[in-house]
Amino acid sequence: MKYRRLGRTGLSVSEVGFGTIPVLRGSVPVLPDYYNLSDEEALTVMEYAFRLGCNLYDTAIVPEYGDAEIKLGKFASYIGRDKIIISDKARFFDGNEIYLAAKTSCRNLGTWADMYFVHQVDAAHEETVFQKGGALDALSELKREGVIRFAGVASHYYDILLRGAGDFRVDVLQGSGNLFERGMLDRMKAEPLFNEKGILINKVYAAGLLPAFFPVETLLGTVLSYPVSCALIGIGTVSQAQAAFGPYKNADDIPDFNKVLSVLEKEFSPIPCDRCQRCVCPYGTEIHTIFRQYHYFFLGKEYWALRKLDMGIKQSAEWCRKCTEMPCLAMCPAKIRIPDEIRKIDRLVQVHYCPDRRQDTFPDIPKTTK
Repeated sequence: MKYRRLGRTGLSVSEVGFGTIPVLRGSVPVLPDYYNLSDEEALTVMEYAFRLGCNLYDTAIVPEYGDAEIKLGKFASYIGRDKIIISDKARFFDGNEIYLAAKTSCRNLGTWADMYFVHQVDAAHEETVFQKGGALDALSELKREGVIRFAGVASHYYDILLRGAGDFRVDVLQGSGNLFERGMLDRMKAEPLFNEKGILINKVYAAGLLPAFFPVETLLGTVLSYPVSCALIGIGTVSQAQAAFGPYKNADDIPDFNKVLSVLEKEFSPIPCDRCQRCVCPYGTEIHTIFRQYHYFFLGKEYWALRKLDMGIKQSAEWCRKCTEMPCLAMCPAKIRIPDEIRKIDRLVQVHYCPDRRQDTFPDIPKTTK
């Protein structure tokens, strides 16, 4: 196992980190059907990863992500608290909420958190997080009290991570990316502000879907070819730990984006979107998110992805029909015909929720082979 500097924190972290969500027991609404590991089973998997060199363990507050946080606390006590680095987070945004959440997390852990993130920050909550008295001020107070060591912002949105990169209160950032959805990683690599922060990257396997198409070492090698501190992998079994903490390919062996598309094209018709997030819809449609759910449908998350799409795709398609300027077309580096793709995805959802419709009703919709 190799190790990297975590920004200016003074910590050195394993290049691959252990995501503890799969070790939870029971089923939670946002993460159904995980492995249901007992405490003993979870500690066995975490220790196996530790013996392979992993020293960074990432978790989230109870009860949103089950009991993973409690299990990690037991593992820290068992293995020796000073031997591992704990990354924790909560989906609360104002100062009082995140302050209380971090205190609760540390009680669950039975120890301090090395990093604590305000989790899944989006545009609707951005100002609450960054404003005076918001989540970042609360995390700064927790640092002074010794409850946590470093404050972080976790988000799937480049603009929010960029704002965090320029904020002196933020020590670490957590974003997402992989060899297919690499657009945000490319932008972070080109922006010097990110060089000052420790950076953790999740969704390296794209919700566990990409290992069916690419070797694990290629997936890890791609993310680690960027100037990031650690690639986080959700681990639920010893075999997954063995794969994640084994060797990975050098940067010279990483497929470019067109090669990735050619592999996926054997299964379905991918939209050539790398989620760079440069396209901005004047009506508020998250174009890159819709494209992501489309891809996840064909990669193996059929029901989950279409359920997500059904929450807003009809409205987005109507906005596309009304839009006359279509600024998204000029913004897209890949020159994707975005309105056409949105309408196609809308029809795909209609087919899913109207099973009596024949396939030839919408001939431009590819059939899934998964």
